[in-house]
Amino acid sequence: MTTSSEIQKLIVVTGASTGMGASAARELARRGFHVLAGVRRDRDADAIRSTGIEPVILDITESGQVEALAARVADDPRALHALVNNAGVQVNAPVETLPMTEWRRVFEVNLFGHIAVTQALLPALLRGKGRVINISSVGGRFAMATYGAYAGAKFALEAVSDSLRREVAPLGVQVVVVEPGGVRTEMAARGVETANHLAARMTPEQDERYGSLVRANNTLMTAGTASGLTADAAAQVIARAVTARRPRTRYTAGRDAALIMRLGPLLSDRTLDRVLAANLRRHHPKGTAGRRGLHERLRPLWCGHRRENTVSAST
Repeated sequence: MTTSSEIQKLIVVTGASTGMGASAARELARRGFHVLAGVRRDRDADAIRSTGIEPVILDITESGQVEALAARVADDPRALHALVNNAGVQVNAPVETLPMTEWRRVFEVNLFGHIAVTQALLPALLRGKGRVINISSVGGRFAMATYGAYAGAKFALEAVSDSLRREVAPLGVQVVVVEPGGVRTEMAARGVETANHLAARMTPEQDERYGSLVRANNTLMTAGTASGLTADAAAQVIARAVTARRPRTRYTAGRDAALIMRLGPLLSDRTLDRVLAANLRRHHPKGTAGRRGLHERLRPLWCGHRRENTVSAST
């Protein structure tokens, strides 16, 4: 919870129309902050406006709206305690088939827009000794098939976060990354819809190569979202990153994220490839893989990985 000295400090949350952003805005307002909630439409502003939440029209890829946000913050006598860079889009398609216009759009929203907002608000954050909370993803550390554009932007956001942290920590500003796994939000449903739209534009040859993969990934994404954290639970992790007196540099959100982040670095690339392929194979329309869970599949692969390393070390 916030202390009495934190009451009515400002928080900026981008992408606050729905999902984690909306839940984080409500949770932070409940804790006593005044939240400037970035939304893209007037109807979204009407839906989220409440005590402690002031909606602002904000498309993070529009420089004029970013400048207006910075002016709003600069005119406020209250200190800016945190910027939560949450806005994002999910686009899934094989690297070969995703049009370059979509690659650029994903990076504009999921990377460059965050950098633009951060640059605009850093003077206020420096004055208030605040912090930047970048919402990344498990996909920011491990990239699955069809996640090239999304994971690429998140990988880059992780790197920018590390660099920024080392630049501004001596100046009193902290930078924190939150890495969710599956979260029950509208973003995943929109991602599946976008993936199907893009798949419909593939050539017959591309569909033969990747059609089953795309459909399997959509099924896996839907299943993972349905069993994932609620947006409110993810918001609790974001609030912890915002309010902790000495925040960690990274927080995971969800058991799946914690498992992957803990075990992933221990596996070789080839072993991790097999783990991810096995997890996806059971979702292929014509797949014959069993219904064993990830933990069951991971055990023999990890044991094999350890045996491989033992052999290599002894030769």
